[in-house]
Amino acid sequence: NNRVENDKMTQLDFVKSNLVKVLKYVDEEPDINKVLDYFSYEHFYVLYCKFWELDNDHDFLLDRDDLVKLSNYALTYRIVDRIFSGACKPLSSGTPDKLGYQDFIWLLLSEEDKHSETAIRYWFRGIDLDGDGYITPHEMEYFYKEQLHRMDCLAQEVVQFEDILCQMTDMVKPAREGYISMLDLKRCKQPGVFFNVLFNLTKFIQYDQKDPGQIFNERATPELTDWDRYAKIEYARLAMEEDQGEYADEIDFGGEGGDDV
Repeated sequence: NNRVENDKMTQLDFVKSNLVKVLKYVDEEPDINKVLDYFSYEHFYVLYCKFWELDNDHDFLLDRDDLVKLSNYALTYRIVDRIFSGACKPLSSGTPDKLGYQDFIWLLLSEEDKHSETAIRYWFRGIDLDGDGYITPHEMEYFYKEQLHRMDCLAQEVVQFEDILCQMTDMVKPAREGYISMLDLKRCKQPGVFFNVLFNLTKFIQYDQKDPGQIFNERATPELTDWDRYAKIEYARLAMEEDQGEYADEIDFGGEGGDDV
C-alpha cells in the first residue's frame, strides 16, 4: 500500500493494509508456510537462496555480471542496465552499481509477478526511457532489438517488431494511440506479457508456445499469485537439492579406512 515506495509505513498505509488480519492468522495457524502474506518461511528461503546463488563472492552485493545470470540469463542487458541505473527503483545498497539484498527482493518479486501494481510501476519506469509517463513505440523497439538478436542466436522463430507492436497495441488498448500509460497497463489483463516480450525471452517463448505445464498450474491454483506459484516450485527444487547434497555426504566412497573399489 506504500505507493511512495520509501520503505516506510504511515498510519494510513497501516489502516489500508491487511497486516492486522494476517497477524491474527499467524497467531492462530501453526504452519507458518500456510500464511503467504509477509511471513512465509518458504518465500524468505527462496529469496535468500536465489540471492546467494547469484552472489558468487558472497559480499552481499550483486553487480551486472551476477544479475544477468538470473533464471539462466532470462533478462536482457538493456533492462539490467536500467535496473542498475535506479530507473526501476532507486537502489538502497549504498554502493554504486551494486544491488543489495533489499534491492534484489524488489526485483525478484516484480520479475516473478508482473501482474501486481508494484511490479507494473517497477517495470514501467524501467521502460519509460525519457520519464515522460508514457511508453512509446520507439522505447519498445529499443528494448525489443535485443530480444530479436537473442531469438536469432538461439535459432528461434524471429517475430519482427512491427508485428509485436500491433499485438501489444491490441492487447493493451492504450487510451492515446502510440502512448501507453501506466494506467493503460493496470487496466490490461496481461501486463506481464507486455513486459516479457520486451526483456524476458524465456517467458516470452513460454507464452508464445502456450506452455501446457504453466497453463495447467495456473488453472489448478487460481487462489495463488504468480509469485506464490514460483516460490512454491523453487522451494521444492531447493529442498530437493539440499536433501540430495546431504545424502551424497553420507555415502561412503571408500575413503580412508574403507574398502578399496
